[in-house]
Amino acid sequence: MLPFTRRSVCAGALGLGLGGCRVMPQPLDPQSHGEALKKALDEVIAGEEPVRGPIGLYEAMARSIKYNLDHRIEILDEILRARELDLKGYDQLPQLVATTTAAMRSNDAGGRSRSLLTGLESADGSTSTEKRTLASDLTLSWDVLDFGLSYVRARQGADETLISLERRRKVINRIIEDVRTAYWRAVSADRTLSRLGNVNALAIQAVRESQSLEERRVVAPLQALGFQRDLLQIQADVAKLQRELVLAKRQLAALMNLLPEKDYTLVLPDRTESVPELPGSTTEMIRTALQLRPELREGAYRIRISEHELDAILVQNLPSVRGALGLNADGNRYLENGSWISTSARASWNLLNVFRYPAVKRTVQAQGDVLRQRQLALTMAVLTQVGVARVRFTQVGRELALARRQQLVQERILAMTRAGAEARTISRQQLVREEMAAVLAEIRFDLAYADMQNAYANLYASIGADTITPEITGREDVGTLAAALEKLWRSRASDVLD
Repeated sequence: MLPFTRRSVCAGALGLGLGGCRVMPQPLDPQSHGEALKKALDEVIAGEEPVRGPIGLYEAMARSIKYNLDHRIEILDEILRARELDLKGYDQLPQLVATTTAAMRSNDAGGRSRSLLTGLESADGSTSTEKRTLASDLTLSWDVLDFGLSYVRARQGADETLISLERRRKVINRIIEDVRTAYWRAVSADRTLSRLGNVNALAIQAVRESQSLEERRVVAPLQALGFQRDLLQIQADVAKLQRELVLAKRQLAALMNLLPEKDYTLVLPDRTESVPELPGSTTEMIRTALQLRPELREGAYRIRISEHELDAILVQNLPSVRGALGLNADGNRYLENGSWISTSARASWNLLNVFRYPAVKRTVQAQGDVLRQRQLALTMAVLTQVGVARVRFTQVGRELALARRQQLVQERILAMTRAGAEARTISRQQLVREEMAAVLAEIRFDLAYADMQNAYANLYASIGADTITPEITGREDVGTLAAALEKLWRSRASDVLD
């Protein structure tokens, strides 16, 4: 009964111990969690170069490449893959294991023996082991199968590192597209928002005066209502565009990793209707896209990883051969030799893997077939994107020219209207309407130019051309990086497709 009681007590104590180690969910404290995130973000922004003046296009590009958090994620992922590759290199090395074992028992591990010939047992017990022992060994072992498999995995890891580089290239191209669009829209906002406020105030007053004239029957009701309708439509169009322009400046700040409340100004270039040249013929652009597009290069690396997987399953099905060399020492005083060198070799082969190999091979081959078919589909999509980018760029160029002509016509109308208003031959309401129409024409031209800049960046993104040249590391200061970007984009059309 006593042993059972002891076992019960031990079991109960173990249960209580395990119950006491139970882990309970610990939800985050919202306040401390928010404060920690805000502090981390402030630390990141504090390490950035401060804005010292109006920001130009290439400085905006440089700040986005240098400080954009999405880009930083890709940089860190690239570093992670490189370090994982270094780690895989250690898997190919032999194992060197040092072991120390200390043992103690309460009595001697003695024993008696029985003769196999006579069946007689020895009268006295004997021991060859001390109550307390200390043994150690240092063993060097190497498995040929593990080495072969580690080598294949290292090659796959090298391709994963290259994939992270392609993803980074893709992110940079997307950021540059977004920066060019947001920058030119934000420029339009800086140019026109103050005028919009003044003209909008005049428009509100003009609508009220028109309503007053209508109520007093000074003008025909239909004429007054027609004027109000036109003016309100222009106000609605301007308000919609104004909303887009205000958001553009915040979007640009986010791309440059500036805080939303950060107030900054932009360099306001002169308006121009010049359109850059296409970077090459359709055939040249397609050839370049097939060579440089990050998605296609990533797909090729994926196919190569799949091919290496065939090598891996082949290696896994080979016999395992392990050799070992050890230095051993034992403090047991009863041993005749307390230190010795040991060697061993072992060969093993899981024969069941031979039967699994065909099925596993077919599965990996099927995965490779999927990757190759996906690569073909992606290739066709890339060719389509190149064609669409060319057509879009050409069409946007035409829209820009049309917007410019509309603006010039509206400027002439406004000049004549102002002259007529001074001569009191044109009403104040008509002047306000033309003032608003002129601002609207300017905004539409600016937006058309922003669309053209986005289409221009999309041309180079469609062929996979890098935004930064190899000698640019991204660690340069903002001014140096901006100068390098300006040089690249100004000479781009002649350099990319040579």
